[in-house]
Amino acid sequence: MNKGTILCYKRAMTDETKTDEPGGGERIAKVLARAGIASRRDAEKMIAEGRVKVGGATLTTPAFKVPPGAVIQVDGKVVGGAEPTRLWRYHKPPGLVTTHRDEKGRLTVFDSLPPGMPRVISIGRLDLTSEGLLLLTNDGALARRLELPETGWLRRYRVRFFGNVGQDELDKLKHGITADGVRYGPIEAVLERSKGQNSWAMVSLREGKNREVRKVFEHLGLKVSRLIRVAYGPFQLGDLGEGEVAEVSGKVLKEQLGLARNPNRMAGAGAPRTTANVAASASAPPAGAAPRAAKPARPRPARERSERTPHALETRRPDAPRGKPGGHGAPPRGKPAHKGPTRRDGPGGKDARGPKPRTPR
Repeated sequence: MNKGTILCYKRAMTDETKTDEPGGGERIAKVLARAGIASRRDAEKMIAEGRVKVGGATLTTPAFKVPPGAVIQVDGKVVGGAEPTRLWRYHKPPGLVTTHRDEKGRLTVFDSLPPGMPRVISIGRLDLTSEGLLLLTNDGALARRLELPETGWLRRYRVRFFGNVGQDELDKLKHGITADGVRYGPIEAVLERSKGQNSWAMVSLREGKNREVRKVFEHLGLKVSRLIRVAYGPFQLGDLGEGEVAEVSGKVLKEQLGLARNPNRMAGAGAPRTTANVAASASAPPAGAAPRAAKPARPRPARERSERTPHALETRRPDAPRGKPGGHGAPPRGKPAHKGPTRRDGPGGKDARGPKPRTPR
């Protein structure tokens, strides 16, 4: 995640966690979202359906502010306090609806989760026939903010479609496009391979409007037959099997949200106590404490230079004559420095054949 995305996320979380009035309680929809019951939008629907009670009284408006210590019930069950933020990667198979309750009675994503999973909500949605990576969390406020386009997270999809199109035509999507009266932002589409009328492309976008990829491709005369989300922001589908769930570790979650170790990257003071900002605040120095003084560098003693440092590979004897190869004081190139007795030499090192006769003039 880049720096701009982190700052945008910080600003969003700060706005989300402000109370409506100084010293007043938070609205019930915010409380339910932070407790992981539902997103704010779904919480408002639950209140309109009469499923939420505070202090035994059924609420009729989402503008109700929860007083300190109030007992909240949803569907007759008491709502606990906010839990540490958790995040899961889920490989959604096709044929599941991304909703908690389906009016048509279709099987939902949350009906298909493995046993032992706490109540979670999805970050964004995948339609009925789409598949791939779906992020799940127990923090409704986090889900609401991460699915907004202002967060700047890139969504990547592998798309199989039917029809003919060239890369030059797909490159025009980088400037955005208007389809059926709806303006869509920049889209990057790269052809991967084609076989007859069927092709695969990698599509990247940041808005994620309802059925955006299918509608844009349909506007180009292309029919999408398969759509797989492979990445949502910094989180990847990887080798996660269809229908499998994997929790993101607390360390990775804190690092990717930009809230780890550096206290200046925490959310606002009114933010919920999540694993991210609790760990960051624990490592921060106390307020008003003087910063630690940097240790002065120890001066290194000057290295005394000897009169002559012999070369590491020098093998000449100290008593050997000095000079350039082939020059005065050194043997000629290619000849040994010392010549011992040979079969030509007689006693005393003299030539046994005698002196060489002179040629008369």
